[in-house]
Amino acid sequence: MKLNIAVLPGDGIGPEITQQSVKVLKAVADRFEHEFHFEEAAVGATAIDFWGNPLPDATLELCRKSDAVLFGAIGDPKYDNDPSAKVRPEQGLLKLRKELGLFANIRPVKAYEKLVDRSPLKAENISGADMVIYRELTGGIYFGEKSTSEDGKTASDLCTYSVEEIERVAHLAFKAAQSRNKKLTLVDKANVLETSRLWRKTVKEIGKAYEDVQLDFLFVDNAAMQMILNPKQFDVILTENMFGDIISDEASVIGGSIGLLESASVGEKSALFEPIHGSYPQATGKGIANPVASILSAAMLLDHFGLEKEAAVVRKSVEVSIQFNVCTPDINKDNHYTTEKVGDFLESVISDTDNHIINNDNLNFGQMTII
Repeated sequence: MKLNIAVLPGDGIGPEITQQSVKVLKAVADRFEHEFHFEEAAVGATAIDFWGNPLPDATLELCRKSDAVLFGAIGDPKYDNDPSAKVRPEQGLLKLRKELGLFANIRPVKAYEKLVDRSPLKAENISGADMVIYRELTGGIYFGEKSTSEDGKTASDLCTYSVEEIERVAHLAFKAAQSRNKKLTLVDKANVLETSRLWRKTVKEIGKAYEDVQLDFLFVDNAAMQMILNPKQFDVILTENMFGDIISDEASVIGGSIGLLESASVGEKSALFEPIHGSYPQATGKGIANPVASILSAAMLLDHFGLEKEAAVVRKSVEVSIQFNVCTPDINKDNHYTTEKVGDFLESVISDTDNHIINNDNLNFGQMTII
């Protein structure tokens, strides 16, 4: 298969982690005889510094003509600490989602057994947790009309949803549930919000076409609590934009590190793959950023194009790295590997077509012995 992939490293640790993802994808291409072509472009604070625009026209055009987008991270403290800034890095990502029609964000959440003790949650509560969150991405309060009074004392953000916006992401979520454990939970606030009532009514109607899927409902406040108390009850979660943003970030504590969680944002014609973590500017250039979320996002990219065997090899390499503690300091504090060394290790495992057993006694920084 031939794929043209736009690489948008972005800000902070974005360039470091995407470099490892590209490395892994090249290893996959070599092993399975594919042709992956990569082209980089600027986005976020980096783009503002050079062009005064968080999403330059050239970047958007590259994304439009590419088969997929591999995204790093955006954000910079100088904008975080200045709420009055008119041009902000995050505007670049929001505009990119809108321009490419990326209406659904997909975030798998899994508790790795070897890492359950790293989570702040009780091991018995999260062991075995395995879910995927479908978040509507281009509607709701984030994209609604915004206003601030002339005296600056009142402000408003309009939350609007249409049946069409709800239907298209709901169908994706129901189909995902059919391929998993056949349970879908809609998270809303239908006891208060009109938009949530429309969500519930629409999803109930769509559910009639998916008789094999058990459909239930949770108010968002209860869902947030259940995510901590009993995340194993969830299979597929479907929700609107802002609720999905909050719930999926909360779910990141289940895995023990936000550096393990990948995501995909898909539309009718385009798809973007990115880790859910931010730009983590404090870690920039230190080699401590976890590249696994970005690498697993690359695995989702492979899945998107039907390369399921290739994606499985990437995920298996991640499991091997966790098994042998070849991890960055967010997971392995005592004897950690750098961002680049983790990428090198995963690349080596993927390239190991003979499936040799890795000898843990001979694992060293920058060295792997296979027997």
